[in-house]
Amino acid sequence: MKRAIYPGTFDPVSLGHIDIIKRASLIVDELIIGVLHNPAKTPLFSVDERVKMLEEIAEDFPNVRVETFDGLLADFAKKMDARLIVRGLRVVTDFDYELQIAQTNRVLNHEIDTMFFVTDLKYSYLSSTTIRETAYFGGDVSKFVSPKTIPWIDRKMKELHK
Repeated sequence: MKRAIYPGTFDPVSLGHIDIIKRASLIVDELIIGVLHNPAKTPLFSVDERVKMLEEIAEDFPNVRVETFDGLLADFAKKMDARLIVRGLRVVTDFDYELQIAQTNRVLNHEIDTMFFVTDLKYSYLSSTTIRETAYFGGDVSKFVSPKTIPWIDRKMKELHK
């Protein structure tokens, strides 16, 4: 069985993320979306909220499931018995960073390979940071996220603006 992990913070999940999930799920038997709990970051959404958002998205893909992890991605891949990491590339500068991470993961676990998906051009500008900032200042995020994600963002913005 070809099992892959698509790791990330997903704060929140964007249409670009969903595009990668869709394309990767067509190539592997099982795709695990690994939601990173990184104590060095202060995400807008809790790990539980991000997992629930992604589980709603994953309902559309029968071979996709969502798990959380902390620590090293190489260790998580071994625990999940996955040999493939899926990463998206939006711009050239993403490649420099992602290549270093892929090489590090390969050194930590020589059975891991990384597959890069070039983002669809219509999402190349999109980031979770852009979505959060647009939402915070009252902008329309409907062109950036799934309709399933909008209620999550609306609730969070109401909490922040109390």
